[in-house]
Amino acid sequence: MVEAKTPAKTIRKAAPKAPARAQKTLYAVFATGGKQYRVSVGDLVKIEKIAGEHKEGDKLVFNKVLLVDDGATEATIGTPFIKGAEVNATLNKIGRYKTIDVIKYKQKSRYFKQYGHRQPYFEIKIDSIT
Repeated sequence: MVEAKTPAKTIRKAAPKAPARAQKTLYAVFATGGKQYRVSVGDLVKIEKIAGEHKEGDKLVFNKVLLVDDGATEATIGTPFIKGAEVNATLNKIGRYKTIDVIKYKQKSRYFKQYGHRQPYFEIKIDSIT
């Protein structure tokens, strides 16, 4: 029995494309709620709830700015914060994340505890970086 030989097919993978050049946009890194956030103007960011009374539409000012960079010149880095730098934002939404189920269980001892938790958050829109 003679098998017909078919020519081997060469599969060529396309070379990875070079990453698109980053546009020169102003961004900042600020700290709030024990976390750091990298933001640009117009970004929507979910942050930890801030103590005090706030309602949707309020203007918020974050002055713990760690870094500011525009992509054209050298980045300004604070020690630990940049004096005079601010991130201005508008509070869009006050909400809570989905339920996180917490279960504690010990086998052979009839110990079982279960409860849920919903973490509150603020959704903010970045208006300006100064």
